[in-house]
Amino acid sequence: MRVVKYHWNLRQLMADRGLYATTDLLPLLADRGIELSASQAFRLVTGTPERLSLPIMAALCDALACEPSELFEPYAVAAKARTRRAAGETKSSPADLKRPTPARIVKE
Repeated sequence: MRVVKYHWNLRQLMADRGLYATTDLLPLLADRGIELSASQAFRLVTGTPERLSLPIMAALCDALACEPSELFEPYAVAAKARTRRAAGETKSSPADLKRPTPARIVKE
């Protein structure tokens, strides 16, 4: 199985164009009809978004004069093969487990 991930390059594209503060992006997006708060812009620039609307993507590409493929680069990695275990089975094999010693009841 393959897992698809992506590199988010917004910060690098901004730096290439001389935009170093996350708030530098706000007027560029506002000129294109996208109103974001300073905290939303900060998260967009410093993080890797899981969801992004197409109007914001289009505004970013227009403001930074780039293509979507420059903004994010998808790549695939091989996922670890998962093995199935029977119900109640633990990570160690049953042969590795020691049985508890039975308690002895002593009358005094």
